[in-house]
Formats: sequence, C-alpha cells, structure tokens
Amino acid sequence: METKEFKFNGSVWNGFVMLFVNLFAYVAFMAAMIYGIILLSEENGRELLGGLLLGGGFLLLVANIICSCGFLQQEPNEAKVLTWFGKYSGTFSETGFYWVNPFYGTKKVSLRARNLDAEPIKVNDKTGNPVMIGLVLVWKLKDTYKALFEVDSQTMAGSAQGQIGGDVRSIMNALERFVRVQSDAALRQVAGQYAYDDEDNKSEELTLRGGGEEINDQLEQKLNERLALAGIEVVEARINYLAYAPEIAAVMLRRQQASAIITAREKIVEGAVSMVKMALDKLSNEDIVELDDDKKAAMVSNLLVVLCGDDSAQPVVNTGTLNH
Repeated sequence: METKEFKFNGSVWNGFVMLFVNLFAYVAFMAAMIYGIILLSEENGRELLGGLLLGGGFLLLVANIICSCGFLQQEPNEAKVLTWFGKYSGTFSETGFYWVNPFYGTKKVSLRARNLDAEPIKVNDKTGNPVMIGLVLVWKLKDTYKALFEVDSQTMAGSAQGQIGGDVRSIMNALERFVRVQSDAALRQVAGQYAYDDEDNKSEELTLRGGGEEINDQLEQKLNERLALAGIEVVEARINYLAYAPEIAAVMLRRQQASAIITAREKIVEGAVSMVKMALDKLSNEDIVELDDDKKAAMVSNLLVVLCGDDSAQPVVNTGTLNH
C-alpha cells in the first residue's frame, strides 16, 4: 500500500553544540543586563547605550527561551513526526540528541513491538455453534503518517482529558484500542468461515481446532488488511483460546464421548471378527475338529460375546462331546 511518510529533510543541528550556544547566549544576556544597568545608573551620557543593552538583552532572552524548545532527545525505535503549522514536514527517526527549529510541531511515537492479549469472545462457527475464541498478537507501528493522520488517533488519545493527545503514551494507547477493535472484527470473520471441529471425523475440511498454522496465517492476513489503514504491521497473530460456549459445552462433550465410544466399539468388533475368522480357519485347515453350520454359528456367537463384552467372561466347561 502506498505510503505518504517521508524522512524529515529540514535543518538538524547537533544538540550538544546548540546547548553550548544556548548557555553562552544566557551568559551574554546576563552580561548585557548588568552592564546596561551600570550605564543607566551613571550620569556619563551613555544612558542611551545602557537602554539599548537592556532592550537587546530582553530580546536575547526571549530568543533564547524559544530556542530552548528545539532540543530533541530520541532513543532507538522511536520517531518524531514534525509539522510546520499543520503541514506534515516528515518523520525524524535518528537516535541521539539534536536541535531543530522550535516552531516545528512534534509528536512522538514508538516503533517498538507491542503485545495484545485479547479476551476470548463468543462467535458462531460455520455450523452455527457458539464458541469462545481468543487471540494473542504482536504488532508495531510501521507508517507514522497513517498512524497520526489517516486515523483519528490524536482525538482518541485526548478524549479522556477533553483535548488533543500529544504524548507518546496516550497516542500509542489510542492505537492499541484501534488494534483491539479491529482484531475482534477479524477474529469473528475468520471464526465464522470454519467449523469448530470435524464432528464426524470424515470430512477433510479445515477446522478451527485442527487448522493450526493455516488458521493463524489467515488471521494474520485479515489483521494486516484491516490495520494497514493505520500504518500498523502485525508481526505475529495466534489463536490462544478455543472452546465451546458454556451453554453447549456439556452437550458437545457428551457427543464427543459418544463418538469416541462408537469409534472404539468399531475397532473392537473389527478385531473380534478377524480373530473369529482366524480361529475357524485354523480349526478347518489343521483338521482339528469338524464343525457344521450350527456349531460354527454357536462358536462365533460365543467368541464375539467374549471378545466384545466389557466384563470378563465366566467360562462354562462342556463335559459332553461335539457329536451330541
């Protein structure tokens, strides 16, 4: 996306040099004031010079006070947005101690990564089931122009005090509120496109529970699309909480338990049938005993009861013969 941000190209002076000049000017002011008062107190015809020194000293003081407002101290991953009577003049991001024209308006912003742990919200998945879903994301400011001038972050920052917010904390907190609202909307959008889980274990469709990295990637993409307006970049976004809503959690748990029991029973029956077939084949192939259809059916029934039953079977000893 096109950006209107550009680097500040105005005059920037070393802060320590200008500090020395500023201190020297204060000394010159004091000297002018003292010497001017001395000249005015003496009747030597140099009262005019004394008045000029006092007037010049006051002008020097006013200029010095104004110049003292031009110092900038900046740490790594910080930036200042400069405006010239309302017109954007560029973004200054150099680290160190500098001096710029004090008539530039400055707003400080942080370019450091920030963390947001969103509280779980209730949404409806693709099948209409209410689920609780939450996310954690890491974001940082990428475009200072958009952050300050494309969204109303300054008014939001100062809404609590009834004035425009200018300090870095209030502006970044306002942007964090913007991120929180947009992350909520993106989370609802992504969650509504997929089912919570593959309840029948037959479909190969992507689900919230089994999607893993694919769901996270789509969530990150949606967030970047929404937050690009404010010049914000999402470093990482992940779903950190996923559960059925409390009103259906117990019902869905019983359904999952029933599904697990059915799956387990299918495995048991499949294994039991295989074992019965193997037993009949061995008896027949090794000529151990001749069984007619009725005796095979009885044997199959008994073996299935023994192999598929939940309780241990109680054996009954048959003292008769197979011929009776």
